[in-house]
Amino acid sequence: MKNPFFRSVLGDVASSAMGLTYSHEHIIIEDSYLTASHPEFLLNDVEKVSKELSDFQSLGGQTVVETTPANCGRNPLKLAEVSRRSGVNIIAPTGILLEIYYPETHWRYTYSEDQLSDLFIADIQEGIDQFDYSGPIVNRTPHKAGLIKLATGDDAFSAHQEKIFRAVVNAHLATGAPILTHTNFGRQALEQAKLFEKLGAKLDHVVLSHVDRAKEVDYNRAVLDVGVRVEYDSAFRWKTGEPNHTLILLENLLPDYSQQITLGMDMAKNAYWKSYGGGPGLTYLIETIPGFLKEKGLEEYYQNIFFDTPRNLFSFFK
Repeated sequence: MKNPFFRSVLGDVASSAMGLTYSHEHIIIEDSYLTASHPEFLLNDVEKVSKELSDFQSLGGQTVVETTPANCGRNPLKLAEVSRRSGVNIIAPTGILLEIYYPETHWRYTYSEDQLSDLFIADIQEGIDQFDYSGPIVNRTPHKAGLIKLATGDDAFSAHQEKIFRAVVNAHLATGAPILTHTNFGRQALEQAKLFEKLGAKLDHVVLSHVDRAKEVDYNRAVLDVGVRVEYDSAFRWKTGEPNHTLILLENLLPDYSQQITLGMDMAKNAYWKSYGGGPGLTYLIETIPGFLKEKGLEEYYQNIFFDTPRNLFSFFK
């Protein structure tokens, strides 16, 4: 591609301007079916979210990857507003989250593979629905999706999940948009990677999230050996007195997989946000990871983690 770009909610941006990037965040989660049963996930205060992003921006942060996909609290208008206010690029997703965050009668179960693919493609190429597919009227906004998300749980993939995989890869290959996934504590990550390989996805534009929760170095190595990228976001989650497995994985794997590892916060709970009265806040990685890398003699990988790998990963490939 002559002029690589990523797709933000405010429009396409040259990849060279992506800057310091967090690779898995939840910026806006609107009042929805998801928050009705999980009120701790409600993140819809534009003032508070803009303040947190502005603090991130003041320390050098330039881009965040939002990971709340279709019909589970996504709000493209609020994402656009907080991006404008903070000056932070936001990459918004299409795709489907875990089954538990949707009612049992949801359209995800009845739409065909082609219908799901078409929906994802429309989000990427035409614009995200103002109502996030919550009713019979679709009013597409100018704010387009810049990646596609899917999620799996603890068990072997169901036929329904395999349909989602195929629809996501179809849209990925048709548009050039990158893919980001949820794994439950890293479970089924290796199976995800192998299925993406089988389906013909561009593996260097596929990132599997939360794989640090699997803890084991050899397991993470096996996932990386398939050719996908991984995203770690639990550096602040390990309890006092237990090993910080995220940092252990970085120390062991960065020298061999320097172009395949990214970091994020995944602050889906409002209690993690300083602007909501909690912590550690969105600036945590900027404030802690450089010191860790220096302590371990790994400073040379800072650029890969926060700049080069996200830029290559989240750029469109066609």
